[in-house]
Amino acid sequence: MKKIIILALAFVSANLLCAQTEETKGYVEFDDRENVVHGVYLGLGVHYGRMDGEDTGFATIKLAYVANRRLEVGFAATGFINSRPNTQPELFDGDEVAMFGGYGGFHLEPILFGERFISLSFPMLIGGGAVSYSGIDTVENEDIEFEDGDFDSFFIVEPGINILYNFSRYTQLETGIRYRFTSEYDLAPFEKKGNLNGYSIMIGLKVGVFNLGRKKKIKDDFN
Repeated sequence: MKKIIILALAFVSANLLCAQTEETKGYVEFDDRENVVHGVYLGLGVHYGRMDGEDTGFATIKLAYVANRRLEVGFAATGFINSRPNTQPELFDGDEVAMFGGYGGFHLEPILFGERFISLSFPMLIGGGAVSYSGIDTVENEDIEFEDGDFDSFFIVEPGINILYNFSRYTQLETGIRYRFTSEYDLAPFEKKGNLNGYSIMIGLKVGVFNLGRKKKIKDDFN
């Protein structure tokens, strides 16, 4: 009986000591829910690459939801334009011809090491777009009206690799490389056929909140 009492006292004393140690820290952490982190952001980016054999500028905007800093799901849209010498003066005015258009669609981006300052991701865009050719003077003229036959549509899949820099819970910088796989387009009035396959490099800024629902230590107010 004495041994049982001694063991019971020792057990109670150990629990009291642990409780006192926790109180000196001033904080307790509740684990009654999973630490699921949500986020949402608006992203803006610029690309440089080659399209149809010419240097091309791209501009991208996207809106996405971030699940637990591991996966992005959303929508993205990209516009592009380049120029080349005008070899068909009977069709175009001026010394240069512009190829321009845009594409957009579903954005999916798995993320590795999302909790670190530098993380790695694999963006993917699946969607469609349209392309056209015109004289530079025509592109700059806002009053010009294009007919349906002046454009042709295409399907696109654009995978890539990103390095993400998590500056704060509100801003994130992304740099990376993309490759476009597109279906063929046909602009018969402009005597041009082909696809828009090719690489591009990009830099962009994401602005939003990336860690909504983050579990925090809660100050002990039981005293």
